[in-house]
Amino acid sequence: MTDFIEAQTTAGRVRGFWRGGSAAFLGIPFAEPPIGELRFAAPVPHRAWDGVRDALEQGATPQRGNGEITLIPEPSVEGESTLNVNVFTPAPATGGAGLPVLVYIHGGGYFSGSPASPWYDGAAFNRDGVVTVSIGYRLGFDGFGWIKDAPHNRGVRDWLLALEWVRDNIANFGGDPSRVTIAGQSAGGGAVFTLLGMPAAQSLFHSVYAISGALSALTLDAAKDLAQKVAADLGVEPTRAALSGLSEEQILKAQNKATGMEGGLAGGDPMEMLNGMINDGLKLGPVIDGELIPVSTLEAIRSGIGGDKPLVLGTTDDEFSMIFAEAKNKLRWIPANFLLGKLGLRGSTRSAYRAANRNVKGTADILGRYVSDKMFRVAAMSVADARGEAPTWMYRFAWRSPVSGFAGHCLDVPFFFDCLSLDRVAVIAGDNPPQSLADEVHGDAVAFVRDGDPGWPRYTDGHAVRVFDLQSKTESNGTAAVRSLAV
Repeated sequence: MTDFIEAQTTAGRVRGFWRGGSAAFLGIPFAEPPIGELRFAAPVPHRAWDGVRDALEQGATPQRGNGEITLIPEPSVEGESTLNVNVFTPAPATGGAGLPVLVYIHGGGYFSGSPASPWYDGAAFNRDGVVTVSIGYRLGFDGFGWIKDAPHNRGVRDWLLALEWVRDNIANFGGDPSRVTIAGQSAGGGAVFTLLGMPAAQSLFHSVYAISGALSALTLDAAKDLAQKVAADLGVEPTRAALSGLSEEQILKAQNKATGMEGGLAGGDPMEMLNGMINDGLKLGPVIDGELIPVSTLEAIRSGIGGDKPLVLGTTDDEFSMIFAEAKNKLRWIPANFLLGKLGLRGSTRSAYRAANRNVKGTADILGRYVSDKMFRVAAMSVADARGEAPTWMYRFAWRSPVSGFAGHCLDVPFFFDCLSLDRVAVIAGDNPPQSLADEVHGDAVAFVRDGDPGWPRYTDGHAVRVFDLQSKTESNGTAAVRSLAV
């Protein structure tokens, strides 16, 4: 028999359920469904309801890409009320001093992903005294596409409204609204970077944990150019009225064509597509609109915005090495220096990079390491350097999966959430991933959320970097291998 529990929100009461030592409240709407006149509008707080609303099942999830693009199970749930939160808490409505809060933003390149992943369940954080929230936001063109008469950065506005919901409601779930850490992985890591550098967001969180964060600095011109390609393919003008008459499936098809994701890396020249990813970044994401996001994230951070917020950031060692795995045998016949040159790494910089990564063997692995460094570790290092003396801690996740042979993208997520026994973890981490490593990664995250310090030296202490592995250690100048690539 299920034991239910209720909590009060600003819009009305919700009914969750106990599962072991904590309670779950699923699919609580923080905004009106983004449909009809609200489809391409800024999010509107959800109206009040009468009685008690069930929060017993995952809420609807937003527009998604073509199937699963990440290694994380992120189910798609049908429905219109996609702007919702999941709250996991060990002490709902107990009164007294609230617990620290972790708000998690999922990844997926800003066009896919879902807050409904079982990996994002906050059970382990609850066990360790942390209230956990996962949030949904509009994806793809609906959330981030330029539209002539619509507000920019609609997905970003969804993050802000979700954080406002946390501020106004989390005390009723046992959390402390003054002790909110925002965290995310991949595009979610990029999201928390964006929020860190956004003046309008500063009062909504206390600290930041960025996992494999990808920086986004789209200009209005770039966003407008993509929108015109999408609209031209659909045979309409990029206006709210014209686009509102089209289905998500129609817009998604045009979006994939305009962003070059119609057939993934198999759909075109791989080296050309990789060059585009490395040099131009994601085609959809937060836009420098001069208002909500006045300047690029790096420029904002250099100016001191977010400098009072403790920050942990890091990457896996081989984020994107998996994209070369299938071509490993073919690539071994092609000199690595030649292909690195095709990706823009030449001359003395290439020589220095090869020397710093001499332990990486084989053309495929070297290309994978370079793409990983260029897209992720350089971004992390640039953010850390831009913060100057602000409280910053950097890490590398270096444990190599027995499945792939490297520390790839998403591998660290089940260690962060300490959920190694869950479905599909074995797909990327093998049958016996080291629990001791999860204890360490998760434990340090809990310490950071609780105390504002993960327990290892700051980055400013000789560019200290924590290396998570079977024998974890702290390295000085731990970013040396990519320092020459920083831009």
